[in-house]
Amino acid sequence: MQNGAGNGARHLGDAILGIETSCDETAAAVVAGGQQVLSSVVSSQVDLHARYGGVVPEVAGRAHVERLVPVMSQALVESALEDSDIAAVAATAGPGLVGALLVGVSAAKALALAWDVPFVAVNHLEAHLHAAFLDEPSLELPVVVILVSGGHTMLVMMEDRLRYRVLGATLDDAAGEAFDKVARYMGLGYPGGPVIDRLSGQGDRDAIAFPRAMLHDGWNFSFSGLKTSVINHLRRHPDAPIEDVAASFQEAVADVLLAKARRAAAAHNARGLCLAGGVAANSRLREMTLDACTADGLAAYLPSRAMCTDNAAMVAAAGWWRLQADGPSPLTVGADPSLGLPED
Repeated sequence: MQNGAGNGARHLGDAILGIETSCDETAAAVVAGGQQVLSSVVSSQVDLHARYGGVVPEVAGRAHVERLVPVMSQALVESALEDSDIAAVAATAGPGLVGALLVGVSAAKALALAWDVPFVAVNHLEAHLHAAFLDEPSLELPVVVILVSGGHTMLVMMEDRLRYRVLGATLDDAAGEAFDKVARYMGLGYPGGPVIDRLSGQGDRDAIAFPRAMLHDGWNFSFSGLKTSVINHLRRHPDAPIEDVAASFQEAVADVLLAKARRAAAAHNARGLCLAGGVAANSRLREMTLDACTADGLAAYLPSRAMCTDNAAMVAAAGWWRLQADGPSPLTVGADPSLGLPED
């Protein structure tokens, strides 16, 4: 059964409530027309998980249950809209933590039924690909997107709003996962990315020649060996300046990401490079992307840091476009923790 296909269709150009609960951020947002952000509310669970050194799925799921209703209510209030103004409800259906995903999907279906509007199941990776458009509505396609987060590292050719090709992906650790694991070994706490980024600003990024795995080998990535190299270096040199280690590690990650993205842009006649995902907030990666695009004559699209991390505005935006193309999602659609990016 599909929900609200008839009644909801008359509102397709209006506002969509987006819900994001794929991991450890409880978020809701209202976006109009797929690009105008009317509100975006994010409740972070970082403090809950920091003591464990990483995200605990059951803790995340319970926190979503407690926080989602207040977060959605705040998003609606800040949008200055009434419930009756909402044209559809979109929620991340995957990939992510299955228990966390179910919280958002269940809430979205309940609201869609109560308001008699369409429900839209959104792919979390596809949502990240739409994040840059919320800051840059005039973004010109095609672009090569470096999608980097704690769970994913992908090189994506984005040819149109809903047409993509995955050129490469990590074969082991995601870039964000490597940041967290290195930071944990260094005793820097969780999440590791922001701490390493901050320390790197005080260090020498050329101090240690960490490996650049698969630098000239296809489009795929591998960061497990780099992580191990950092750990081995610290074991051999326990007194090494932590700022130099952080800066050299960060440089190795950014080098590989940008080298492959630049080659991909040239090979596929892309107009620009775009960053997406939580690691896209990294200051050195952003700086190197700008420098690379200037050198190569490409446009650089860097989402604001608020749009890099998990948020519901990108979910609502992607949901609007999917609703135009495919119509409402059946209410039988469930959470899929291993959902892949749809490719044409």
